[in-house]
Amino acid sequence: MNRRALLAALIAVPLAYAWAQRPEPTAPQPTLPTEKLVIVTKAGKSHIFTVEMALTPEQQEVGEMFRPTVPEDGGMLFDWGSPKPSQMWMKNTLAALDMVFINADGTIRSIAENTVPRSLAVVDSRGPVRATLELAAGVTAKLDIRVGDKVQHRLFGTQP
Repeated sequence: MNRRALLAALIAVPLAYAWAQRPEPTAPQPTLPTEKLVIVTKAGKSHIFTVEMALTPEQQEVGEMFRPTVPEDGGMLFDWGSPKPSQMWMKNTLAALDMVFINADGTIRSIAENTVPRSLAVVDSRGPVRATLELAAGVTAKLDIRVGDKVQHRLFGTQP
């Protein structure tokens, strides 16, 4: 093993141990900073949302946990920083959600509708995505938001 690999392992093991020892969340996180996000459907209809920005691993870990509702014009945007598979779960999440998985260019890659509260089942993006948007359950069907629609937000190089 070369020196760099050994040094990386010596750093990674304590960090992984510290992460595993963190206490599990037991309450909702404070409201995160919000930004405007617009979804434009294939039919040309624009839907405006005010979303909380989950940017840090700690914010992303807690997400919407312990919140009883999500506003129909709100939600939470998880920025993964670069495209990667997104695997979410509903542990300690009290409200059903629609999860919208978004490519780096702002195109909706996949949608998981009406996810089950408190479930440990993995909700998968089915490929690498730049971000995951959590909305109130039923919103994507109600607004006819579908795979291929475009999300306008600074993360995708478009301003709403």
